[in-house]
Amino acid sequence: MENSVNAMIEKAQNTMKNISHKIVVMSGKGGVGKSTVAVNLAVALALEGRKVGLIDIDLHGPDVVRMLGGNGAKPYQVGNDVLPPEINGIKVISTSQFLKDETSPIVWRGPLKTSAILEFLGDIAWGELDYLIMDCPPGTGDELLTVFQNFKDIDGALIITTPSVVSQDDVEKAINFSKMMNINILGLVENMSYFVCEKCGEKHYIFGQDGGKALAEKYSLELLQEIPINKIIRSNMDKGQPAAYFGIPDTVAPFINLAKKIIGKTEK
Repeated sequence: MENSVNAMIEKAQNTMKNISHKIVVMSGKGGVGKSTVAVNLAVALALEGRKVGLIDIDLHGPDVVRMLGGNGAKPYQVGNDVLPPEINGIKVISTSQFLKDETSPIVWRGPLKTSAILEFLGDIAWGELDYLIMDCPPGTGDELLTVFQNFKDIDGALIITTPSVVSQDDVEKAINFSKMMNINILGLVENMSYFVCEKCGEKHYIFGQDGGKALAEKYSLELLQEIPINKIIRSNMDKGQPAAYFGIPDTVAPFINLAKKIIGKTEK
């Protein structure tokens, strides 16, 4: 069994050599919009002229295919290679592509999750990519351990928070976990930062104010982007129309700005 796992790790590591930059998108807590940021970052990087892949390592709550607009799009075989489908310019792999239907739960313990991640990384013919975005589940469990322990050439982690105190508490755990694993933290993204009233134009800080800024200052990290609450973003993601691609300028700008900052940090 150990030899089999080691072979899977070696195969995945070899496949990943064709990918220039690997970025982990993570959060301490669920419900902060981590997948929304991961999907729109991937699309924004593609809009900046990069070849991008997106892997959904949130095995129990796989949402990125729906958000990209690719329900029904599945991996396909060409010769001996299994290729990921390309949706809105992004190559994507997710457990949702292998379920009988959208409501089927995935009931796996740690070893099965580790095997699935290694197969997604090693058995899929990703080809040459500029970026692979890894959308991880909230917390600091098996999925992140599998990635962090076996792939030492990750560019870094992008950690998503909201301004709320509860989110900040959990994000601190994610920050300290990343440091414990010697993973570079590219920066923080504060999602749901504020809401702009359509009638008066005033900003309303529904979940608190400056939570991401306080965390960045406490841990000497960069707050890369503040993303407001926007019903267009929510509607687009539900419809499978990434805001970075289908949105109006106000909804597109935060993700393009984030992509440019990531490019600046990784392509030195």
